[in-house]
Amino acid sequence: MAIPKEPRQLMINIMYLVLTALLALNVSAEVFNAFKMVDKGLIKSNAALDQANGNLPEAIRSGAKKKASLAKYAELIDPGRDLSSNLTDYIQGIVDTMVNDKGYVADRETGEITDELKAKKDYDITTRFLVDGPNGDGNGKGSELKQKLIEYREAMLALVEDDPDTEINEKEQFEKEISVKIDDESWQKKGKPSWSHFNFSHMPLQAVLPIFSKFQNDVKSTESAFLNYLAGKVGTTTDVVLDKFTVVSAPEKSYIIKGEKYKADLFLSAFAGADSKTGISVSVNGRKLPTNKEGIATFEETASSVGVKRYNASASITNPVTGETQTFKKEFSYEVGERSVAISAAKMNVFYIGVDNPVEVSAAGVPSNQIKVSMGGGGGATINKNGDGTYTVRATKPTLKGQGAKVNVSAPGMNASKDFRVKRIPDPVPKLSKSRGGGMGSGEFKVQPGVFPVLENFDFDAKCNVVGFRLVRVAKRQDPQFAVNKGGKYGGEAQSLVKKATPGDKYFYEDIKCKCPGDPAPRDIGQMVFNIR
Repeated sequence: MAIPKEPRQLMINIMYLVLTALLALNVSAEVFNAFKMVDKGLIKSNAALDQANGNLPEAIRSGAKKKASLAKYAELIDPGRDLSSNLTDYIQGIVDTMVNDKGYVADRETGEITDELKAKKDYDITTRFLVDGPNGDGNGKGSELKQKLIEYREAMLALVEDDPDTEINEKEQFEKEISVKIDDESWQKKGKPSWSHFNFSHMPLQAVLPIFSKFQNDVKSTESAFLNYLAGKVGTTTDVVLDKFTVVSAPEKSYIIKGEKYKADLFLSAFAGADSKTGISVSVNGRKLPTNKEGIATFEETASSVGVKRYNASASITNPVTGETQTFKKEFSYEVGERSVAISAAKMNVFYIGVDNPVEVSAAGVPSNQIKVSMGGGGGATINKNGDGTYTVRATKPTLKGQGAKVNVSAPGMNASKDFRVKRIPDPVPKLSKSRGGGMGSGEFKVQPGVFPVLENFDFDAKCNVVGFRLVRVAKRQDPQFAVNKGGKYGGEAQSLVKKATPGDKYFYEDIKCKCPGDPAPRDIGQMVFNIR
């Protein structure tokens, strides 16, 4: 690019380059802030996993005391946790080494250390420490980390043994729950020299930290899966996982019709299944109900009257570890009604010939696929169901008083019908521009293309067309001039008369006829008179 000789243009170019650089810096800052937020989120998640994992060992040891054969599972707690703790500390050591190389930024005013990394954009330390290694031979800490992750995965898997008393392959099942995994496919497909090079080479320090937090998260998640496996073996899963309960009612319908049965499933929330150790029992209004293998009881009663019906449900569960029984109660209700049918025209209480007349049909307590709708009476009307569940009526002729079109509805246990009048579309109003007559300037008058009909205050999508009219020009001290026009748009003769318009002339639009949808013949819609100004 040539350098401009004019100082003003040179200054503009320099300012543009500076602005571009500032924009690039802003984008970079946003990206680094995003890495920072992701890392904080992972650290918070790791803390939550630490708390959850810390509560499990005591419960496992308590559960293992019930039988001598369960003691071996309690003995596996420390080996599994030690493996996880050692690897987590190792990963944290790598992070601390890289961060401490430059440290954190201090606040300019207070001098206090912030969480802003001095080397957040530095990719030299990540490449040198994790990829190249001290001798530059590609044996950085990244290669060692990969090997330790692989060894941890194999060691944790070795702690799980298949139970000969069950058909479940527990080792295979636990392997699916191990979060620590090494992806050797991606870097090989990309043609990179190694896993370390693919993950860490020339990566800014701030971008690498979330990766290490994710590795720690995988280790802690694997530890959680292992502890839950042990808890399941000693029967303490319920004791550890479930600490809040409530009774849940799941009715098939909360509104039923008189004569129908009310049916609802009652179960204890947060409970995934039932076994012989839990001792779950459910009752309604003091009457005990049988439960199935999932711990669900079914409550049924026949509705004998309309109105709101209430019932009290209670559920009890026995803690398999402590033997303590807890009972939870709650009141539920449902409403009983009677069937009814509603038929309504969606726009007007009348059907019009030649247009689609929308109709809505509903029957309380009856599915739409069980409702049958048909037409009867006069008007030559037919009805069709739309995809959204509404209906469309088409009528062909007007009805006399007492001979309306009839919409018939039938559904299980009910029949209903409603009469609708059938009319032709009301007469449209002829207009020239926006006017039905009166004064109009000669310029405005001459540019009008013709006469068109307007359906005023008519909610349906219908269009009428002018069939023809007679145009009469009456000028001062001249004989009247006539032109018969076909259609609404001016023809040759009518256009010639319009072009002659001068102030003081009168124009008469007579015998205006139009045809609307459904009309067997044209209808007369009146006349218009315009005084030219």
